[in-house]
Amino acid sequence: MAQVQRMSRLMVKTLRDDPADAETLSHKLLVRAGYVRRNSAGIWTWLPLGKKVLDNISRVVREEMDAIGAQEVLLPALLPKEPYEASARWEEYGDLLFRLKDRKGGEYLLGPTHEEIFTLVVKDQVASYKDLPVMLYQIQTKYRDEARPRSGILRGREFQMKDSYSFDTTDEGLAESYRLHREAYQRIFERLGMDYRIVSAVSGAMGGSASEEFLAPAAAGEDTFVDCPACDYAANTEAVTFALKPVEGAEQPAIEELDTPDTPTIETLAEHLGVPASATLKNLLVKVDGEIVAVGVPGDREVDLGKLGEHLAPAVVELVTAEDFEGRDDLVRGYVGPQGLGKVRYIADPRVAPGTSWITGANKQDKHAKNVVCGRDFEVDDYLDVVVVEEGDPCPKCGTGLKLDRAIEIGHIFQLGRKYADTFQLDVLGQNGKPVRVTMGSYGIGVSRAVAAIAEQTADEQGLCWSREVAPADVHVVAAGKALQTELALDVSEKLGAAGVRVLVDDRAGVSPGVKFTDAELIGVPNILVAGRRSAEGVLELKDRRTGEREELTVEEAIARLTA
Repeated sequence: MAQVQRMSRLMVKTLRDDPADAETLSHKLLVRAGYVRRNSAGIWTWLPLGKKVLDNISRVVREEMDAIGAQEVLLPALLPKEPYEASARWEEYGDLLFRLKDRKGGEYLLGPTHEEIFTLVVKDQVASYKDLPVMLYQIQTKYRDEARPRSGILRGREFQMKDSYSFDTTDEGLAESYRLHREAYQRIFERLGMDYRIVSAVSGAMGGSASEEFLAPAAAGEDTFVDCPACDYAANTEAVTFALKPVEGAEQPAIEELDTPDTPTIETLAEHLGVPASATLKNLLVKVDGEIVAVGVPGDREVDLGKLGEHLAPAVVELVTAEDFEGRDDLVRGYVGPQGLGKVRYIADPRVAPGTSWITGANKQDKHAKNVVCGRDFEVDDYLDVVVVEEGDPCPKCGTGLKLDRAIEIGHIFQLGRKYADTFQLDVLGQNGKPVRVTMGSYGIGVSRAVAAIAEQTADEQGLCWSREVAPADVHVVAAGKALQTELALDVSEKLGAAGVRVLVDDRAGVSPGVKFTDAELIGVPNILVAGRRSAEGVLELKDRRTGEREELTVEEAIARLTA
């Protein structure tokens, strides 16, 4: 017996117009179709239809996590400061953390992610290698104090997430746990009917080594990823690498100083000298934990500050200000060059390879220098991929020009290694009787975000268009209006429910057939069954919401079709 939901009793209010603040398709349609309502900035109420979709996604996630042997737990959302202080993430998360105090002055946070707490749980419960491996997961409300919550439930301050963690005694065991999760994620997203890509990623504040993202291509996506049309390479733009290729050739001319008044930018310099921007070397000054650092990239490229921050995490990266130049005679604003920078740390993109020659600042007001050769006139302290990736950049795997696309991050998996085990001294007794340090993996799926991502990928001009796996019902029965039609609609709904089919039946009195049909398209249940003009004959019309195909069926035929 499946539930029959009658719209005459269901708390659902559809809207004809888009919300004024809605920018993305999912935001517009989920509000208009009565799935969610905004409570405040970045905080949403899940109404009955939306809660059913959310629960269906959670069910699929649970089934696949259980299938790989993971065990479900539920940890608190209100967490003490001390574990996050021990891992340094109390500071690293910065303004993203919701911080609060209890009446006694004790400091707490609302959990953005639970690595620390899971580590402590296992430390308390596991003592021997015989107790491992173990995989634990939860579906929990998470909190992040987003500066600009937007796009409806895509970027909220409170959201539902599945986070799981694996604990092994060996790196080989971690690799196996990682593989199990990776394959489980593939099954989850395939069951949810999602178009997705698995891309190389960076770990960021999570820590660890190997890291991959699961991305759902969508115009509303806030992530940019690259895809190679010639091979299987795909990566988040922050993870794209460029090979360091030293240049060998004839001896370069000596440095020559140039008079370049009023040319503090690459654009003004290139115009003044009549050279392409790519011939110049751009030197961006930033502060890394308060220390001034220079970052060199070709003049026709931009520094990706997000990428730089990921490389240097957990250090804090910020741009220098005018005040930072005060008392620094070695730093001439707009005319900085890597030669003669003294003790300033110099980071460069691999395109600034040994042997390459550049036009760059001469560290004097209104002066630049040409024939400045990397490896001869200046040294690079650290090579990091820090430029903004552009369409056509060479694929690191095969050299073909890369394509850029937008996507929504729906999952992320990490091989954390021993970062948190080291912090909390998570050891077990090994086979030889000596302590063994545990190694960890961390695996997340944005459950509430998946609702919006599916809507973005599957909606059409009429409204939402769910797959049967996630839809709030299997069939939307519409009574076209008259008493006989309503009677037939309710009768077939009860029979379908008894046969195990989830039914949403529009039995609202005083609502026109046109409004009912429009709402059925908007709500997006995969099958629409109409009790209309041939109701007296016991004939119904079945419409496939996705394809628009229609056919007339008797009650018995409709039940047989929908229970097949």
